[in-house]
Amino acid sequence: MKNITKSLLVLAVVVFTSANLIVTSDSKFESDVKESLIADWERAKAFSLEYIDAMPEDGMDYRPNDQVRSFEEQFLHMAQGNIGLLANGTGADRIHTDVPNFEKEAKFKGKKALRALTVEVYDWCIDAIKNMDTSKLDEVVGPNENFSHPRMEWIKKGFEHQTHHRGQTTIYLRMKGVTPPAEKLF
Repeated sequence: MKNITKSLLVLAVVVFTSANLIVTSDSKFESDVKESLIADWERAKAFSLEYIDAMPEDGMDYRPNDQVRSFEEQFLHMAQGNIGLLANGTGADRIHTDVPNFEKEAKFKGKKALRALTVEVYDWCIDAIKNMDTSKLDEVVGPNENFSHPRMEWIKKGFEHQTHHRGQTTIYLRMKGVTPPAEKLF
């Protein structure tokens, strides 16, 4: 009887310790994911601001041809996309819901206004990530069943989207005689 009690006690300690390691491991993983996402979005914010700062004021409305967005419109489109995609990913309430299309809003035009909006939107994205529940990253969400994805996919697509549009503006800077900011991989 003494050996059975001792064995059960050892088994209970092993089970409790294992369960605690799993919980610790999951929370550590979730914390690492969140920290990584925050670092990526903070780096993207800094990089985007360097791009805006590099373009002269008279280049804000520059476009290589009539069929593409201007430099300014690329960043306005990117900001609006960041809000929508990150809201889906993090569950945060959207900002600027009263503005259907940033590209058509006079209040966001010009280098100073564009820079201010870019800071505001990236700060919102970073706060949304900081405050999100990482245990829900596998939860499938979306506006309808044909366009629903796990929360983490929305966040990844948000990052991909902003990188794509900022990257397009590299040629805009070069065509205006400006050397683009150096890459920020890490």
